[in-house]
Amino acid sequence: MLTRRHLLWTAGAAAVWPLHAQPAPPTVAAASDLKFALENVAALFERETGQRVRLVFGSSGNFYAQILQGAPFHLFMSADEAFVFKLADEGKTLDRGRLYAHGRIGIFVPKGSPLRADGQLRDLAAALRDGRLNKFAIANPEHAPYGTRAREALHHAGLWQAIQPHLVLGENIAQTAQFATSGSTQGGIIALSLARAPQVAALGSFDLIPATWHQPLAQRMVLLKHAPEAARRFYDFIATPGAQAIMTRFGFAMP
Repeated sequence: MLTRRHLLWTAGAAAVWPLHAQPAPPTVAAASDLKFALENVAALFERETGQRVRLVFGSSGNFYAQILQGAPFHLFMSADEAFVFKLADEGKTLDRGRLYAHGRIGIFVPKGSPLRADGQLRDLAAALRDGRLNKFAIANPEHAPYGTRAREALHHAGLWQAIQPHLVLGENIAQTAQFATSGSTQGGIIALSLARAPQVAALGSFDLIPATWHQPLAQRMVLLKHAPEAARRFYDFIATPGAQAIMTRFGFAMP
């Protein structure tokens, strides 16, 4: 005979231990230039498959270091394929991954700035000469691929030495975009994929920097060791027409 105490314990156990517990969604460590595009891709993935993924955005270089230290990520989407190759050489990945996009950079100028959005950077050069420039944002080139490419472009334009005292470094390209759009700087070099987001585009003007001014932003993704099946499905889903249409809408060139 079941006692009242036994019945209460059983009811409590049923609440704590559901019969059909859902596994935790896989974690995707994604370069922050992907923020708006990948959120849309993940929403489409959930609608079409019923499965969710957990998105974590940051700089590719920092994710590389964290994965080496055993961070519990399942899929790494890097803005620079070199980080994927290095992880593969360290034995941290299932293979050498797949190129998923090429990115672009450009100059963003917020409303009210004395700068012009000029992808040739002529106005930026003039602003350095005439004193209009106070602060200018790029991602930290030591660990953020978009920052490395910004430095290369500024070198190409002959501005790197002169602009360094004015630089504000973002931890990643998403933070850099916040600096460039908020008015805390007079502009910055950000990812086209962020500039295409309506909430960013409404805050100022953007112009592409020529792709020949810097090394390509070849963006590669890779499954990490012990990635669950849901992570593999999302990896494959990114190559589907629906996902690629979203990526293209945000300015990525498909491989």
